[in-house]
Amino acid sequence: MENNVFEEMAKRYDTEERIELAKVITKEVRAELGKSKSKSLIDYGSGTGLISLELTDLVDSVLLVDSSKRMLEVAETKIARKGIINSKVLYSDFTQETPELKADIVLMSLVLLHIPDTNKILKELFNILNNNGKLIIVDFDKNEKINHPKVHNGFSHVELKQQLSEAGFKSIEIQTFYHGNSIFMNQDASMFISSSIK
Repeated sequence: MENNVFEEMAKRYDTEERIELAKVITKEVRAELGKSKSKSLIDYGSGTGLISLELTDLVDSVLLVDSSKRMLEVAETKIARKGIINSKVLYSDFTQETPELKADIVLMSLVLLHIPDTNKILKELFNILNNNGKLIIVDFDKNEKINHPKVHNGFSHVELKQQLSEAGFKSIEIQTFYHGNSIFMNQDASMFISSSIK
């Protein structure tokens, strides 16, 4: 059932607001990737590729992974249209089963809040990363105004650091980089970027 919601969303997903927010996130992730050598990147929960398809010049390869076929179809259209040669898509849901994949960098942008079991997905992503690989998470800071049965109301830096550490990550850095109006369930909110090394 859940997927159908995302399937429907895919058709009209790239709204102006989403594109603007994606630009803000992309700028921040580019700065973070600038510190990494050119490597393989998995964008988990990539949606239509609004962010990772803007990063293809910084890495050797990009794999867009999503549990919505429609979103990935939109992404594939973009890849073809822009003539991007180092990007592919994979239909998969790591919360159900993790395929045999390895990458140097895993990016998860505004995805963690949709995953009920944070600890489990962090462990899965840890396993996918190569040694010294980097996990980059962009998400919302904890926001008490938000209460939704299917979505985390953001994350506390202290708790997330703890969870990343328990999953095996080290050199964990988290910082808030953006405050926006009505960007999280129509509430004003701030976003953080977290980078951790396996």
